[in-house]
Amino acid sequence: QVYLVESGGGLVQAGGSLKVSCAASGINFSIATMNWYRQAPGNERDLVATITSSGTTNYPDSVNGRFTISRTNARNTVSLQMNNLKPEDTARYYCHTRWKNREFWGRGTQVTVSS
Repeated sequence: QVYLVESGGGLVQAGGSLKVSCAASGINFSIATMNWYRQAPGNERDLVATITSSGTTNYPDSVNGRFTISRTNARNTVSLQMNNLKPEDTARYYCHTRWKNREFWGRGTQVTVSS
């Protein structure tokens, strides 16, 4: 069984920082590409960060320079450091991976940014 469990969401004021993390099990984490998505009410689920097994990262323009994804293979965890948060970053943040031709999602963690 593959499990992705997010933690670390919460309420923060605009301009503040927050870190969310995801603990993975049931996969060979060190070779998996890991992603963070987010979804606000009424919106589609959007990709916000990717990290490959080699540590290559990728971000959309909306978060580039503010968000940083990282991984700790020894702990099977991937984290997303979010700085200079904006009210439009308010969403539920989901951990995601593809493993053996299947997609897996965590249940998400809520991030709310107040203005």
